[in-house]
Amino acid sequence: MTAVDVVPLVDEGLGNSAYLVDLGDDRALVVDVSLDLRQTDREASKRDLHVAFAADTHLHADFLSGARQLSAGEDARVLASADGHREFTHTGLRDGDEVDLGGLRLRALGTPGHTHEHLSFLLLDGDRPVGVFTGGSLIVGAAARTDLVAPERTEELARKQFSSLRRLAELPDDVAVWPTHGAGSFCSAPPGAERTSTIGREKATNPLLRLSDEDEFVTRLLGSLGSYPPYFARLGEINRLGPPILARPPVPPELDVDTVRALLDDGALIVDIRPVPEFAAAHVPGALSIPARPAFASWLGWLAPDDRPLVIMRGPDQDSADTAWQAAKIGYTNLAGECVFDAWTAARLPTTATRLVSADEVSGNVLDVRQTAEFTGGHLPGATHIELGDLPDRADEVPAEPTVVMCGHGERAMSAASVLERAGQRDLAVLTGGANDWAHATGRRLDTGP
Repeated sequence: MTAVDVVPLVDEGLGNSAYLVDLGDDRALVVDVSLDLRQTDREASKRDLHVAFAADTHLHADFLSGARQLSAGEDARVLASADGHREFTHTGLRDGDEVDLGGLRLRALGTPGHTHEHLSFLLLDGDRPVGVFTGGSLIVGAAARTDLVAPERTEELARKQFSSLRRLAELPDDVAVWPTHGAGSFCSAPPGAERTSTIGREKATNPLLRLSDEDEFVTRLLGSLGSYPPYFARLGEINRLGPPILARPPVPPELDVDTVRALLDDGALIVDIRPVPEFAAAHVPGALSIPARPAFASWLGWLAPDDRPLVIMRGPDQDSADTAWQAAKIGYTNLAGECVFDAWTAARLPTTATRLVSADEVSGNVLDVRQTAEFTGGHLPGATHIELGDLPDRADEVPAEPTVVMCGHGERAMSAASVLERAGQRDLAVLTGGANDWAHATGRRLDTGP
């Protein structure tokens, strides 16, 4: 009996994992892969594998699936829930259905909860269960959120999630657990480095799996739900209809400053991806700061519109290809082009700046834009709290007085400052560190709770 080669493909920005499975005979299965197929292509190429099957555990809300792209480019067979009613060619599976992968088998297990049509996929080597791709059902230390389908179905799906977790717990203890959602996912994964587990480990350590009372489970699960980006409400339906097939890498064209100015006059928005210190020193008035980093896609989808042209403003050494791929995987096809900031300054066009302050320079009004759980865990005494994702709609709640904006490291705070500047706020500063840096610098204690 040979070991099965399963390669996790981790998207640190979205907090998710896809999986590449070597099936032998130069063929592979991928599970829950996004439209950004670069990592999949690299790993498959290193192993001389052709993707023969692409399985999706559910209609994803946090990224566009790459399964349809693989079916068009590599003739991969798409496997997904029949109850998802996808409107493109796929093999619709129901509970108990099996697919022969050529030596290995994949068995569909109905595990609704995260979504109404959710399947887990049990990988079998002969009659031996090797591991289970649990998607957004059982995840490391938790279970994924149940409020993404419709608000009125949240509790119903939470009760289904209770049953689904218990069904998975009946698998042998040594069965590997390969979830899609992990730390950093807005689909409700707790913090932690572990992205895979086993049934036995989850039975011993997962707080939700150890609850035997359904009502208590529902209360605990629903009480853990935080906010999520607005694009989550759109992508599930796009995944059902079929994500667009990309004919080429979605790299935006390079624009000269006259074209950028014309686009701005027509309602375009500049998204500046340069690092915080560079944006702070000088930027185009009204630009939205979203520094290029793994979490770029989430904040683009949270702060930038998907229905007006976006111009990427970058530094001379930055490659916008990654930015474009991140935008594409969350359905942002509205990148009009890119411009190097040096071209803007060379044309002597207007710029503005945002002051940076260190932990020992904080004074006056403090606005903390971290997620609620981060804020309640420890914040500066007297700080006002508005999550970054809520700030575009609540900018008028920030008093028109000198304000220091802060997050954990400075990236989200600079995004927030740029949102406030667009709303007309002035006399803003951004803290270059976080709450713990302030406590260390001042010797004062942080407050906890709301």
